[in-house]
Amino acid sequence: MLRVINLTKVYNDGTVALENVSFEVPDGQFLAVVGLSGSGKSTLLRCVNRLIEPTSGEIWWNDVQLSHVTGEELRRARRKIGMIFQHFNLVQRSSVLKNVMSGRLGYVNSITSVMGRFPAADIQKAYQSLKRVGIQDKANNRADELSGGQQQRVGIARALMQDPELILADEPVASLDPVLAHSIMKHLQQINREDGITVLCSLHFLDLVQQYGDRVIALNQGRLVFEGRPADIDDKRFKEIYGEDAQRIG
Repeated sequence: MLRVINLTKVYNDGTVALENVSFEVPDGQFLAVVGLSGSGKSTLLRCVNRLIEPTSGEIWWNDVQLSHVTGEELRRARRKIGMIFQHFNLVQRSSVLKNVMSGRLGYVNSITSVMGRFPAADIQKAYQSLKRVGIQDKANNRADELSGGQQQRVGIARALMQDPELILADEPVASLDPVLAHSIMKHLQQINREDGITVLCSLHFLDLVQQYGDRVIALNQGRLVFEGRPADIDDKRFKEIYGEDAQRIG
């Protein structure tokens, strides 16, 4: 269970990115996070795994207070939280396999990681993760030789290497065309359903939310304005999320 309680984030320039946001995510749920650009979606996800430090509030993952742990305890917690980024966050000049292997860094000592020496079982696991997302034949390619959709699959394979219990996907399809977007979302949905991994996925478009999300929360200017089923976002709720001038398509 993930619990977010009165989470607030104020940046140094005074921008209030999140204001008293509270919600819960049961284990195994696919939660979509929607809202306009600048609504606080990315800040929310990055606060959960402490890439961004919250200003106040609490974040609990099972019995660990993620918002307050430090050092080795935070490192152990992060092992089980995979992160997928909008712009892939790959080392472009490194091979696909090496990028995927970086998902094991939380499980090996620093000397091993610097030397790039991983156990044979981890290397086999990396090939299996690549096979799962359909790009095992690209293992020896450089990351910058891949298309955007293929690079995002590398990001998913890297997250799987952590044996995650929670995956945070920060607008994972924002830079992809619609066909590739659905391909990536299907992989995330499959991981969620087959492995029981909890997924928090920030998205712009309601059609993707309605197709892949079990539940949705919506942010507007850092405030939680909706929480419920995707099907419950009616025209009134839509305008609360996206603004009075927004037009619903489909």
